[in-house]
Parts: sequence; structure tokens; C-alpha cells
Amino acid sequence: MTGRQDQLREEQGAVDLRYARLDELRAQSAARLAEVRRVGPSGSPQNRSERDAFATLYEDRLAQLDAVEQRLVFGRLDLTDGAVRYVGRIGLTDAEHTSLLTDWRAPAAQAFYRATAARPDDVVRRRHLVTRGRTVTALEDEVLDLDALDGPEAEATLAGLSGEGALLAALAAGRTGRMGDIVATIQAEQDAIIRSDLAGALVVQGGPGTGKTAVALHRAAYLLYAHRRVLERSGVLLLGPSRVFLRYIDQVLPSLGETGVVTATVADLVPGLVVEGQDAPHVAEIKGRPVLAQVIARAVRARQRVPQAPVEVSVDGRRVVVRPRDVAEAVQRARRTGKPHNQARVTFVRDMLTRLASQYVEQLGYTVPPEDRAEIVEELRTTREVRIALNLAWMPLTPQKLVGDLLSRPARLEEAAPWLSPAERHALLREADAPWTDSDVPLLDEAAELLGEDDQAARAQAAADARRRQEELDYARQVLQSSGAGRGLVSAEVLAERFAHTGPALTTAERAAADRSWTYGHVVVDEAQELSPMAWRMVLRRCPTRSLTIVGDVAQTSSAAGTRDWAQALDPVLGDSWRLAELTVNYRTPAQVADAAGRVARVAGLPVSALTSAREVPDALVLHRVPADDVTTTADAVVADAVRGWAAQDLAATAAGETELAGRVAVLAPASRVEDLRAVLATGASAAYVDGSAPSTPDARVVVLTPHESKGLEYDVVVLVEPHEVGGESAGDLYVAMTRPTQTLHVVTSAEPPEGLVQH
Repeated sequence: MTGRQDQLREEQGAVDLRYARLDELRAQSAARLAEVRRVGPSGSPQNRSERDAFATLYEDRLAQLDAVEQRLVFGRLDLTDGAVRYVGRIGLTDAEHTSLLTDWRAPAAQAFYRATAARPDDVVRRRHLVTRGRTVTALEDEVLDLDALDGPEAEATLAGLSGEGALLAALAAGRTGRMGDIVATIQAEQDAIIRSDLAGALVVQGGPGTGKTAVALHRAAYLLYAHRRVLERSGVLLLGPSRVFLRYIDQVLPSLGETGVVTATVADLVPGLVVEGQDAPHVAEIKGRPVLAQVIARAVRARQRVPQAPVEVSVDGRRVVVRPRDVAEAVQRARRTGKPHNQARVTFVRDMLTRLASQYVEQLGYTVPPEDRAEIVEELRTTREVRIALNLAWMPLTPQKLVGDLLSRPARLEEAAPWLSPAERHALLREADAPWTDSDVPLLDEAAELLGEDDQAARAQAAADARRRQEELDYARQVLQSSGAGRGLVSAEVLAERFAHTGPALTTAERAAADRSWTYGHVVVDEAQELSPMAWRMVLRRCPTRSLTIVGDVAQTSSAAGTRDWAQALDPVLGDSWRLAELTVNYRTPAQVADAAGRVARVAGLPVSALTSAREVPDALVLHRVPADDVTTTADAVVADAVRGWAAQDLAATAAGETELAGRVAVLAPASRVEDLRAVLATGASAAYVDGSAPSTPDARVVVLTPHESKGLEYDVVVLVEPHEVGGESAGDLYVAMTRPTQTLHVVTSAEPPEGLVQH
């Protein structure tokens, strides 16, 4: 024991040294940022740009250094040549540039995750450092070359061996309101996927609890480290299934040393769009079909119309005629440009105005000089009747206007969608003011791609910018005149620039998130099995390099527009440019629960992956068969009992100064029962343990969700209410619900339990 205590003291000294360097770097970055900010918005545009760049650099560096505070150092490698290498969240060097800490993503750290006794990779001993704050509390050693260890330290090491203790301790720890990283316990199977090549699309298939999301996040951090020059300008996009899920994972990437990844849901890919509605499953399935791309294209083309009869317009007493033949020729010419609808419209309008101007000039009876002809064109363009006639032939459109009209006007839908049956078209119809849904987003994105930006809006914005610039110049001149400061020291133009300055330049992530047409160097898609063919078109539009990490489980598909076969979903859009990797170990769910969930899923015909569970937890599956009237009260009692068991742990955590208590309970129920259950929990036996925050947020100690809302999340205890109703809605949702717990699954049912739940 004395030897082990000496090792703890030695490691504490090593950890203290590295935290001291972290604090030193923080102080340096903070001082440099403060100096840059003191300079203020002055100087030439180049100077201001440089200042903003430095400010962003120091802000990002400070954010990175702050985010890696917890478990900065978590590993040590003792090598055959006698070298000792510490592994942590970021790389650190001392003032002389001697390595103090190896970034977990660096090639030199790879052996920490992959070395085995059969293939030690020059590693004698791998040590996990267990820390609480900045204090080393325990050591976990794995000796890969026993013959290379000798002396008292060898005896102490052998006495303290505990195999995979660090991993099992992490798996058994109570869950908080946020997902934790697995950087200290990445397994070889996971590490191979994380470090896989950037090129091409990598599909990571894995059953519940295999760490798919964690692997995807660590892969994003690794790729940014290993391919920073390629990715830092275009960025990395991470798509999650919901805002709740994105909030659940939002601390992982910063803790891994990365703060610049854009995180979004599919709905967020169209900036400014508010999604408030929800489609019925059969409607979502229709909207997700690839043929809808052709429907949108036909709807756009239908807005380029040739009038049935000539339209006469009087301009200054002279008659010009918008002839169908002229419109048809102008339309064809505009289409040949290959530009999107709104941009090609410029060609159409210019052509038609030229034709109308020729008619006007013919009536004058004399040759018109070019400058006068331009005035005639401008007069025609501003004539209300001409504008109306040209707009009717080629209307400038927004995606919302196009799709809204398509889904609310039967005639337009019938014209654009001849491939759909009358019943399918009827299912798509809705009120003109109906809220947008998730399955509308790919349609709107498709429309935006075909329509392009409205040039009229762009010109109006440019004119507004010019007016604002002139107003700023006028104001600057007034300031100079009133202050007497105009003696050659500063010009009105420079002063106006200072007034116009609104802060540092946006980061790549911020610019990308605000730009629908932004393309990324790499895209990570979680819960990818839920994406429809139309959603895949939208995602791939953001990634022309086709460098993707696609994460999911086809057995957990709940969307009617999703997939249960990767080849079926990806071959049409990626061809043979994708490869498959599988995760086979279930780390989250106790074996008893995982086995039961697998049996239920197989009975339902789901394509369940073969999994090996890493843990056995006694009494992990509890079945409560109760009368229908007792379902909600039983669920409330189970929740109260579960949270009450954490009371002592809460007191200890609070005494230690921890603000986020470990241990979470989820009540998962059919959508029709969610509101009643929330009301009961808020006033019943478990009321004292229900957090005041919204029940759908990860911060709540107790949440009530539908199984679909729980996708990608995990809880210590899950109370599954009326599984037969959940399974009736979606077999995939039932499988999802059963595989959320890390400790215990309570099944509360008034009917026969699903077939396979109980093994006879």
C-alpha cells in the first residue's frame, strides 16, 4: 500500500504541473485578448480586420483552455525505451516547447486506445488516472509487458491492477443532464472508427448503447485535429435528431478541445424557418419520397407561363403588346442560362423589355440614341401594367410561397405531381396558413435551390445599404463640423466606418449556420436512419465532397420515411462511395434489459444487430402488471422510489460543491398519455423530485417523454408505461424506449407484456 500511495503522490505532482501550465496559458491568452480589446475599433480596414482576427483567435483559445478543465490528464503510457508519455484532452508544451501532455487525437496517443498484450505497440504499462477536480483519486493499471516491470514499482502496480475498472466505473456512474465524453475510455473498436480516413462516407451501424453518438463526436474532434487545414475554413456540421438532443451533447466537443463545430437539426438547415407542426406518418412518408424533387421542379417550371392571349399596355400614349410568342422565346432563352428561377428571371425581364422597347421606338418614327433608349427601357420597367404582365409570366418567388401554394391548392398539386395518386395528393393538401413541419423542410430546401435568391430583394438591400452608408457619412460630417475636429486628423469616411462597426467578424461556425447555401468539409449525421430520401438530398447538398460520418441503427427507425436498410437509402445518392463499420459491444444497457429488448424487437421483425453487453446488473428488469386505473399512480410511485434512493448521494455531492446532481429518471409513454403523466408527477409522490425546469429538457431530474423524443438520450432509470400502446404506434419506438436505461428498466403495463419481454 505504501508503494501505491507513493505512486498516487507522484501522479498528483505530474497532474499539478500540467494544470499549472494550463493556468499560465490561460493568463497569457486573457492578457493578449485584453490588450487587443483596449485598442478598440480604429485604424484602417486592414488594421481592424487584423485586430478582429486576433481577438477571435484569443477568444477561441480561451474557450478551449476553459473547456478542458475537467480531467485534463487521464492517461499515461510507459514505453519500452523508458519514456513516459501523459495523454490528455489537448496537447501542452512547456516554455521550452518540451512536450508535457499529448493530445488524445495525436498519433503518439493511439497506443493508449489500441495496445493489447498480444500487440503491445512498445507499451509496457497503460495507466488510467482517475481524478476529481484537480485531485488524483485512483489509478487503474494495465500491464502489457510484465517482464519489463521490475522493482518496488512493479509490486505496487501489480497489487493495484484492476483490468477495465476505469471503463466499468464510467458505465456505472449516475447520469447528469448532459452527455459525457468517453475520451479516457475509448475502446479499440471505437478508436478504429474515430481515426478512420476523412475521404468518403463512413456508416457507423450499432445497436443501442454501443456509443455511436460518442464515437461520432470524438470523430468530429479527431478530424478537425488531423485535417485542420482542410476543414477549418469550411467547417464541420453535426446533425442531430432534436434540439433536446443537441443540448444534451453540447458540452462534449468543447471538452475534447473543439469549439467550432456547427450543430443543428435538419430543420435548422433552412435559416429563419420556424417548424411548429407535425405531419401524420403517412403524410411524412409521401413528402420524403425522392419523386418529390421532380414535383418541386415541375412546380417551379409551372410558374414560367406563356399568356394565352396578347396583353396590350399603354405607355405615354403609345401601345406596346406583350405577345405570347415573344414571352415563349424569352422564357426559352432564360431557361437556357441554367440559372435558378429568380436569377434566370433577370434574363427574361431584360429580353422582354428590349422587345417592348423596340415596339415603342418603331412608333416614334425616328432613330433613338442609346442613352434615350435606356430611358425608354427604364420607363417600361417601372410601368405598373408592364410589371404585372411580366410577373404573371415569370413571378419572383420565395420557397415558402412556392411550397405553400403547392400544398394548399389542389390544381397546382395535380399539375406538379401526376405521379401521385389522387388519394396521396389529397393527403398532402392542407390550409394555406398551416404551420411548417419537419418533413416540409427538405421540400423548402429543394425549392430554395431551384429558385435561387430573388435579385429584386438583393437590389433593394443594396440600395438600402447605400442609403444607410450615405446617412452615416452625413452624420459623420455633422459630428466633425460641430466638434471642430475636421482639421485633417480624421475624415468623415473613417468616422463613418467606426460608427458602422458592430463587433468582431463572425466565426466560420456562425457564418455557416446563417447561410443556407454553405457547404461543409465534413458532415456528421446522428440517428441517420430517420432521414427520408428528400432529407438526404438536402444533407448532401451541404457536403459536395461526400465526406460524411453517418451514424445510426436501422432497427431503431421510427419515421415512416426513414430506412431499415443502409444500401437502400445510400446507394441512390452515394453509389459505391460509402463503407460500413459496426459497433458490437453494448456499454449502456444491462445485459438482462438488452436481451429482453432484442427479443421483443426480433419478434416485431426488426433488423437487430448482434450485440455483446458489457455489464450485468442484478434485477435490471422489473415488470409491474397493474389494473388500468393504477398505471399512472404506479409510475409515479416507481419514480419517487428511484429518486429517493439518490438522496444520500445528493447530500454528498452538494457538500463537495457539485452543482449538477447525478442520476436521472425518464418516464417514457405513448403520446396520448404524456400530459396526464406530467400532471401526476408534478403533484404526486414524486413531486419533490421533479425539477422546476421544462420536463423536456435534459436538466430535469425526472422527465416524461415519448419514446421518439428520447432518441439518442440515456437515463439511469426508465419507467416504460403501457408498452403495448408504444409498440402499436411503432415497433422501433418500443425498441428505443427499452434501451434507454443504464441501470434499471421498469415496465408498467395493464395488458399482456410484449412477446419476448419475459423469457419463459
